[in-house]
Amino acid sequence: MKDTQIPESEQSKELFAYFGLAVYYCQALEQQLTNLLLLTKLSQGQTLTEADLAELYQRKLSNSLGQLIKEIQHHFPFSEEDTRQLQAVWKQRNHIVHDYFKERIQQTFTPAGRAQMIRELKRFKNKARRLEVKLQSYCTEMYTKLGNEEESMTT
Repeated sequence: MKDTQIPESEQSKELFAYFGLAVYYCQALEQQLTNLLLLTKLSQGQTLTEADLAELYQRKLSNSLGQLIKEIQHHFPFSEEDTRQLQAVWKQRNHIVHDYFKERIQQTFTPAGRAQMIRELKRFKNKARRLEVKLQSYCTEMYTKLGNEEESMTT
């Protein structure tokens, strides 16, 4: 039977670090989708108490990436490209989290295999990060708009 010990090389540590970053940016994306959902509800004139807002926020944080993407598409006017990117990241995220190492376990035992995996995870991490930054800009824009509307209502 082949030895299945995970190699303890620096490259192995880098591989697992990029896996962690890929997952991290997906969670950051989930956070931005949650923020965007809440801001969208507030921009639609829904009056929420602080307790309602906190409860809604916690409920949305427990939703999966797929649930958040499906819900936000009903409330926010994404471009076709944004929608395509969200769908692609969601699909890739599920693959990385649930199947990536199962399918590539043998590659983790060779330097060339690990290098290829690192390149794939870097590309995915960068794609998820760019999308997260884009959603963050939508949130900032909406937050600023809400602040300006509230300010004009009080003056």
